[in-house]
Amino acid sequence: MFRGAAEWRHDYANLALGGGNLLILLLGLKLQSRAGWQITLVLIGLTSCWAWYANLKRHRTVADTPTSRIASAPQGYIELVGRGRQPPGAGLVSPVSGLPCLWYRYRIERKDGNRWEHVESGVSHDTFGVDDGSGHVLVDPDGAEIHTSRKQVSTSGGYRKTEWTLIEGETIYVIGEHVTLGGPNAVLDKKMDLATLLVEWKQDKTTLLARFDADRDGEISLAEWEGARQAASGEVDRIHLDIRLQDGIHLMRKPAHGRPFLIANREVGALVRHFRLWSWTHLTLMMAALLGLTLVGHAA
Repeated sequence: MFRGAAEWRHDYANLALGGGNLLILLLGLKLQSRAGWQITLVLIGLTSCWAWYANLKRHRTVADTPTSRIASAPQGYIELVGRGRQPPGAGLVSPVSGLPCLWYRYRIERKDGNRWEHVESGVSHDTFGVDDGSGHVLVDPDGAEIHTSRKQVSTSGGYRKTEWTLIEGETIYVIGEHVTLGGPNAVLDKKMDLATLLVEWKQDKTTLLARFDADRDGEISLAEWEGARQAASGEVDRIHLDIRLQDGIHLMRKPAHGRPFLIANREVGALVRHFRLWSWTHLTLMMAALLGLTLVGHAA
């Protein structure tokens, strides 16, 4: 079900834990021993505790982070809500349905008796836009936990294709790290750029002599080379100024230090209720496991 950290899906983690706890419970029923029940209940309690904390963390993060407007959004960890937009250029197309989308994830399975075997799966990595009316930001979905209500399942010729998508025009919620690339925040290295430009000029000796060979002796003296360096330094300064005067690219991406990076086609309130429900569900399972351990201990 999981294909690496970049494709982690929180809803499926919750469902997988629920199914895993059911299997652990069935194991306890099969063992029918005090030690077996204790091991079973401890495992259920530990997995439910982890899931409760993960959902509670997301619930508090979404509930406590104010929604920023893109036009005035600060740099750093923020929350945005807007409409999904295709970036300029060729749009993304789902490989399963062939329909345009902002993001997709798919899984193809082949039927083998009563089981479905995994054949192929994939996820898109293209950036897409979000516009809230005040401005536009690009979203890099790599490493994001994506929640979408758009799921399509089709079965044909012994194959089952499942597809999850985000589409243009729908509400898109994003919480993650906001950075501006280029523009006033551009990271520029004058020393490196100056050296690169001087190497380019050296390779075109004819133009170099025409510009800086003042005495026309066919060679660049030390004094003439110093003049070339000053001219190159001025050109690099002008290029850097032009870069900083341009509008930067606003980007939402995966934050550092393990903070949640969430993308969803849901409003903030719906997402808060979603994580609260899952946190209460796993807390209930954890408390039931603790109660079961107490009863097993007293029965001994």
